Amino acid sequence: MNLWDNHGGNVYAAARESGQRLQCLIDFSASINPLGPSPRALQAIRTAQAELIHYPDPHCVALCQTLAARYELPHDSFAIGNGSSELIHLLPAALCIRHALIVGPTFSEYARAVAIYGGRVTYINAQRTERYLPPVTEVQTALRAIRTRQASRDRIDLVVVCNPNSPTGLSIQAEEVQNLVTLASRHGIWVMMDETFVEYCEDQSVLTKVGDYPSLLVLRSFTKFYALPGLRIGYLAGPPKVIERIRERQPPWSVNALAQAAARAALEDRRHAQKSLAFMRTERPRFAEKLASIVGVTVYPSAANFLLVELPPSMPASRLASALRKQGLLIRDCSSVPGLNNRTIRVAVRTAAQNRCLTTALLPLLKR
Repeated sequence: MNLWDNHGGNVYAAARESGQRLQCLIDFSASINPLGPSPRALQAIRTAQAELIHYPDPHCVALCQTLAARYELPHDSFAIGNGSSELIHLLPAALCIRHALIVGPTFSEYARAVAIYGGRVTYINAQRTERYLPPVTEVQTALRAIRTRQASRDRIDLVVVCNPNSPTGLSIQAEEVQNLVTLASRHGIWVMMDETFVEYCEDQSVLTKVGDYPSLLVLRSFTKFYALPGLRIGYLAGPPKVIERIRERQPPWSVNALAQAAARAALEDRRHAQKSLAFMRTERPRFAEKLASIVGVTVYPSAANFLLVELPPSMPASRLASALRKQGLLIRDCSSVPGLNNRTIRVAVRTAAQNRCLTTALLPLLKR
């Protein structure tokens, strides 16, 4: 399997394989805001075209200042990356990570980044029998046990938590996260909170707390909520000394001028943000109810803009994904995600009409 088949959103490959035009595909495999980018972000892109004759600002100063004002943190608390994935891959080298504890089932790039650097990974996975409730207690137990093996090869350098988690959709309360970070700090362990989807439940974010915890790093993206995946831009918040180590490892001009301009405008467009949140509050439960009404289908709770779905025993996720692909409908086959079974899929919450299209297509396929 090609590396990029492990992630959603490869509409180009799907178009080539199916012979369909890109515009004819409906992509449920990538969880992008169904209302699209902010109008102000699109206008900023048009305006910034005049800057294409110049190199982009290598330090993304204006965007860092916008973020600093938004979250009341020093501007040097932010590193801007070519998507949050770039920052994920820079982190293990910047922090000299040899052993990471990852809370799963979750995004595969965390483990891949650690492995590329030469480190190893231990997973603590949420359990299906508990509806994939984040295993906070188990993580805390593992951290408390650190004191008994400080000098051993089992020492943990980094804990990675995606909150809300992808692909399971559940989140951890901010108070629980802070307790976890406090515990990790006692043992000198870094904690990276990936808040890529947290705009859908902002009250559970700990981004504004990075100044209070010297071992806390918070990752965010403009891909999901702000619907700018094609521009590739994300950011990491943390202690300025660590942020500088990240920046030192970035290629020059990592983030293009259009991405920087669009990101600033997107952050400032509160009207579009509120409209997006209102839409998701209405459409997510409606879509979940329709999917759950199909015999044999289980839909798990979600705090984000996607749903984790378990198919009937007779339908492997790979078979369903293939059948839907022929109809121009792309879903995320989660069979390869450690901790999930081969009947698990993730579907983005898209527009009401597109969601109806998927449920209509599923009915005959799942009745076979």
